[in-house]
Amino acid sequence: MDQLEAMAILVASVETGSLTGAGRRLGAPLPTISRKITDLEAHLKTRLLIRTTRRLTLTDAGAAYIAAARRILEQVDEAERLAAGEYAAPRGDLVIAAPIVFGRLHILPIVSDFLARFDAINAHLLLSDRNMHLIDDHIDVALRIGVLPDSSLVATRVGVVRSVVCASPAYLAAHGTPGTPGELADRDGVFFDALDAGGAWRFRAPGAAADLIAPVRARLSVNTAEAAIDAAIAGVGVARVLSYQVAAAVADGRLTIILRDFERAPLDVSLIHAGQGRLPLKTRAFLDMAAPRLRQALTSLAA
Repeated sequence: MDQLEAMAILVASVETGSLTGAGRRLGAPLPTISRKITDLEAHLKTRLLIRTTRRLTLTDAGAAYIAAARRILEQVDEAERLAAGEYAAPRGDLVIAAPIVFGRLHILPIVSDFLARFDAINAHLLLSDRNMHLIDDHIDVALRIGVLPDSSLVATRVGVVRSVVCASPAYLAAHGTPGTPGELADRDGVFFDALDAGGAWRFRAPGAAADLIAPVRARLSVNTAEAAIDAAIAGVGVARVLSYQVAAAVADGRLTIILRDFERAPLDVSLIHAGQGRLPLKTRAFLDMAAPRLRQALTSLAA
């Protein structure tokens, strides 16, 4: 029995939530996945997984074993990367994660220049507004917007973005420009699901210690920032998005930012990585290129 292979199968089964998911991740048929885990349990003389038709559950012995298996697999992976030369020269596969709009506008150009400079590196750019788990999803570097949870992750702050409220000049001309958040109750709202919930938007009055909650009627709800911006440009109503998402539309006059005096504190923008052990040169090289360029871009957006 290949014990390292069996460990990897067990970890993949737990991370994907099923033996079928492990098979898809590892490119192996379901009977092989099932047999390898059964052989591992027989070798250890203990049950690791409780299998039902709906989910997998770790036994106490399985929980302890998988924690050790993850550490061992990480050490093997690091040893292989060291032998392959990832610590001697920038090379290998680099996985980068970022929010959809920010990634397309600001990360993709950096990745393109990075690949042009380093021929021995291949990149995988994951664009999602869901924060992915760096270790479980095998991500080398991620860009995060907002407060970071306390963890072992290493963060490099590169700037800030604002949560802004905007509408088209035509909509404001027809319905009037709100002077306070309370006046939004008489306007149509375009809700972006990632930012908006509960039928109200939060603001901070100048000098106030607590947030001001303003009810807003959601005339339209969408699940992407691009759709919210397009709807606002079309005059559907007032939208709340992040400043970088709407910068181009504001610059060319298609949208106007309102209620600036009531904006809450800006959100930090950070590059993060796992920071476990030695940092591969591919990751260090990308951070060295990306951090100053992102600082410059975010400073320009704030001007």
